[in-house]
Amino acid sequence: MFFLQAIEKKKLFTLDYHDVFLPFLSSINAHPNRKAYATRTIFLLTQFGTLKPIAIELSLPSMNPFKPSKQVITPPVDATSNWQWQLAKAHVCSNDSGAHELIQHWLRTHACMEPFIIAARRHLSVMHPIHKLLHPHMRYTMDINARARELLINADGIIESFFSTKECSMEITSLAYKNWRFDMESLPADLIRRGIAEQDPTEPHGIKLLIEDYPYANDGLLIWSAIERLVKDYVNHYYPDSNSIRSDSELNTWYYESINVGHADLRHETWWPKLSTPDDLVSILATLIWISSAKHAALNFGQYHYGGYVPVRPPYMRRLIPNEDDPEYSNFVSDPEGYFLSSLPSLKEMTSLLSVLDMLSTHSDDEEYLGDRKELSTWRGNPEIIEAFYRFSMEMKAIEKEIDRRNSDPKLRNRCGAGVSPYQLLVPFSGPGVSCRGVPNSISI
Repeated sequence: MFFLQAIEKKKLFTLDYHDVFLPFLSSINAHPNRKAYATRTIFLLTQFGTLKPIAIELSLPSMNPFKPSKQVITPPVDATSNWQWQLAKAHVCSNDSGAHELIQHWLRTHACMEPFIIAARRHLSVMHPIHKLLHPHMRYTMDINARARELLINADGIIESFFSTKECSMEITSLAYKNWRFDMESLPADLIRRGIAEQDPTEPHGIKLLIEDYPYANDGLLIWSAIERLVKDYVNHYYPDSNSIRSDSELNTWYYESINVGHADLRHETWWPKLSTPDDLVSILATLIWISSAKHAALNFGQYHYGGYVPVRPPYMRRLIPNEDDPEYSNFVSDPEGYFLSSLPSLKEMTSLLSVLDMLSTHSDDEEYLGDRKELSTWRGNPEIIEAFYRFSMEMKAIEKEIDRRNSDPKLRNRCGAGVSPYQLLVPFSGPGVSCRGVPNSISI
């Protein structure tokens, strides 16, 4: 009855890594120092607006028809179940760490932006208005992607060395790409798809959050709306009607190649947005700018802050959770802390990983942040465009102040309180170094 009521009131949420990991568990667990489950976690939205985990499902490939291939761990009731709960949470976080790096970060920002950038360089002249708009949002991306292929996602590279997915890493990314949809990459569409929000035209951003105190969504919607307004002002200036869209051969060739060559595996999908009207172009450009700026910033620049303490967020686990009939169970009961620590990566590997996370989370000295425009002189004959960029810059500064205010509001328990880190990943500006804040214009690290 409790669960039915919670479902009806939209109070239950899941973190689901079952289908992503299950096909690859046999390969992962064949390694002597890699052990993983396919996990599902159920969270309850409490009366305080926070999420509380209430059950973790751990699945393995079924090897024996008479032995269950999955188990469910619930919050502890005694000392033994407390350590089982800690191990289960560590396995969930290990799944989350791998999926974050391979799917959310590499695939959905770095890799999926690349075809649009290549096509823009090939088909849009440097004086084309859309090239001028996108230029700062393409800065350094091709270079950093090339470096990632040399050091990060290559065979025996950083991902295969430090994460649970080992040699299956790119297979997992490829499998996830089959379900990638460009039309779902805008922030509102993404929140609705993930079951975090529902459409509501009476709300300021057109959607209602089911988790009201969701820092990424709340701060992100401020930035998304500002981007959308800027792009709308820009597009309406250069493309006042549908005929101006249809007659721009450079624009149409760019978009055609981005889909049919850059995303050739998905070119026949019916969900690709059409490019027929100014509103279509606004939606496409706003999504591209969102991905390359705020979305990537939220995924990248908190990696050291949120992943630097490995016992809380291990990149992989070395041992499964023993059942009562397993030979290791007695060792687990006699020394549960030792068993937990022996399940984590080695100290040498953790130290190496920390250096990588520190590097990835670092802003360069020459970073250009969302709201900064270094080349406004190129629009000297278009005061309306200069004014639009000025308004956008002022909006970013206002958003920074609003986020600081939210982080000091004790009613927002997911970002303010004893032991709670303020959510700063979408604060637009930052100094150089590891700050866990700042939204660069482009995917540059």
